[in-house]
Amino acid sequence: MEWEDFRKRGADAAEWAADYHAGLRDRPVRAQTQPGEVIATLPASAPEGAEPLDDILSDLEHKIMPGMTHWQHPRFFAYFPANAAPVSVLAETYVSAIAAQCMLWQTSPAATELETRVCDWMRQAVGLPDGFTGVIQDSASTATLCAVLSMRERTLDWAGNREGLSGQPRLRIYCSAEVHTSIDRAIWIAGIGEENLVRIPTSGESRAMDADALRDAIAADRAAGYAPAGIIACIGGTSAGASDDLNAVMDVAEAEGLYTHVDAAWAGAAMICPEYQTIWRGVERADSMVLNPHKWLGAQFDCTTHFLRDPATLVKTLAIQPEYLKTEGADGIVNYSEWSVPLGRRFRALKLWFLLRAHGLDGLRQMIRNHVNWAENLATRLDDAPGFEVVTPPMLSLFTFRFVPDGAGDLESLNQRLVQAINDDGRIYLTQTRIDGDFVIRFQAGAFTCTAEDVDMAYDVICEVAGTLA
Repeated sequence: MEWEDFRKRGADAAEWAADYHAGLRDRPVRAQTQPGEVIATLPASAPEGAEPLDDILSDLEHKIMPGMTHWQHPRFFAYFPANAAPVSVLAETYVSAIAAQCMLWQTSPAATELETRVCDWMRQAVGLPDGFTGVIQDSASTATLCAVLSMRERTLDWAGNREGLSGQPRLRIYCSAEVHTSIDRAIWIAGIGEENLVRIPTSGESRAMDADALRDAIAADRAAGYAPAGIIACIGGTSAGASDDLNAVMDVAEAEGLYTHVDAAWAGAAMICPEYQTIWRGVERADSMVLNPHKWLGAQFDCTTHFLRDPATLVKTLAIQPEYLKTEGADGIVNYSEWSVPLGRRFRALKLWFLLRAHGLDGLRQMIRNHVNWAENLATRLDDAPGFEVVTPPMLSLFTFRFVPDGAGDLESLNQRLVQAINDDGRIYLTQTRIDGDFVIRFQAGAFTCTAEDVDMAYDVICEVAGTLA
């Protein structure tokens, strides 16, 4: 394909995208294919010669699309949202066409400076104080890895990068059992080891880390000859929205001289609403924190904002400056590749800039407030419905419930069958978790195009399908 051909084909793709989204409510949310069904339709080897684009597009429609789960569906109530607002998709078209490699200021000055500006817009929007600086990472997993590497190097006085970990003190990092498994993976990749990730008990309705238990664990580790390195706190945990008391955690961290990172990948987006900022009171005392505009705010994946009280520790941990990456004759510039694990960087700031300007903070706030209100109403209705109980109350737009009809025997099996039957039905999509060992069903509202009627349908589908199992 040449660029002249792209004029028509690009217009056709835009028509297809608009039609696809217009018809999403008529599609089952989760893919209905069986394992191996899609790959069985695909040739075992790549074609030797070029194939007509019309044939490729036909296969997209008939072989690929039936096996897609529709994350942009308004009744996608599973996991967390991964929204792609139309203006974000449009921005990504420009990004793909420009195809810049934005690793250094000089490789695209506008990309670097726009990233600086939109990160500061986000900082202000979520109420972080002056002095915090932002960078756009690909995902919260990468931001967490950056934090863990910073904890490691700060504690070892940067000897880990220089000498390796052999012979160094055994490091310890602290979190609750409610954190995302990206923390485990960061511990693995950083060479710290799963056994050195210390899980602190939680308590209370918010399932917050017990600060006294945290203080005791650190003291015990120091007495045993370990080297405490950092604490990872959680706001809006994936399972049921667990949120730590950040001020209590920061009191311990500051007394012990430990680096702190706050994972607010999902819930952080809601902090653009001033009334929800009490949830993470104390975040301004953290060394770093992360939230994902590519979840609830509508920026197409991938787009994670990573904020640092002082980026010097991160830059000292990650920056490598060979001669071929130096920018001569320019002072005071930022090279964001020195703030990230990968050298290569996409122009992610453009879609966030488009999004914030096209919707405005007020428009995004209203969407989030709607989702929270609708989820709270649904939780109340389900808790009042015969045979149901809400297990964990709504944290923003996330809550958990289970089906407990009179006379039911094996509740775990019953609820497993319920969530599977709901997803096979196709009208809504839910996922599951465990709360204190019990199998429960999660609900979260967060789709960009979700309406009150879609949440009402969730109630109808849950009750209807449960009735067939009772």
